[in-house]
Amino acid sequence: MAADFVDFHCHLDLYPDLAELIAECERAGVFTLAVTTTPRAWPRNQELVAESQFVKSALGLHPQLVPARAAELSIWEGLLPAARYVGEVGLDAGPRFAESFDLQKRVFERVLCCCAEQGGKVLSVHSVRAVSAVLDLVERHLPQDRGRVVLHWFTGSAAEARRATDLGCYFSVNARMLAGERGRALVALLPASRLLTETDGPFIEKAGRPLRPTDVADTVKDLAAAVGRDAKATGELIRLNLGELLAFQ
Repeated sequence: MAADFVDFHCHLDLYPDLAELIAECERAGVFTLAVTTTPRAWPRNQELVAESQFVKSALGLHPQLVPARAAELSIWEGLLPAARYVGEVGLDAGPRFAESFDLQKRVFERVLCCCAEQGGKVLSVHSVRAVSAVLDLVERHLPQDRGRVVLHWFTGSAAEARRATDLGCYFSVNARMLAGERGRALVALLPASRLLTETDGPFIEKAGRPLRPTDVADTVKDLAAAVGRDAKATGELIRLNLGELLAFQ
């Protein structure tokens, strides 16, 4: 598989034209990780991408949905043996979700333990206002030889970025992260060998429309500017990083 671009976090099943999006990714050569927010959504996603070269489906249980969906953890566990990719999972300590934080931690702990038991999983992880707690649980429950974590839309501190790097984490960067000076400065601190790109579509928009995986080409250009690299070289770097990540078994 030789992708031209990488969208390592996109909610394809939240677009009205999922089948066309998958075909679009195939034509454009965009490796796309189609994350899900509930385990019930994963089988249909997996069915639709089964013949795709570039689109992969991730088995998720979104932390923001844990208060209503925690009981679906058993469904998630039952599907995990068939899933190489896991996401969106993680923790969210934002004001709207702080009340469920202890329950989120219990669910995420179980997710990590199950992934460690089975081995070979690649996780796309949400960490809003909870990077330290996410890393504590990753360090405790997912050894580096049992799984790989990609921190989606990372907004932690420089110290947390260093800790995440030491734990073997990757970082998927989107257009919103690169839109402001603070975000660009943080991204510039991340190790080049751990960078991936993402859209987080349809939650990020451009010119009044949700981003699509093919829009990640613009993210590569913005990322190149943020880290002081040539855009072509940055694109090649992202592809190499994806190859290193997926080589993990």
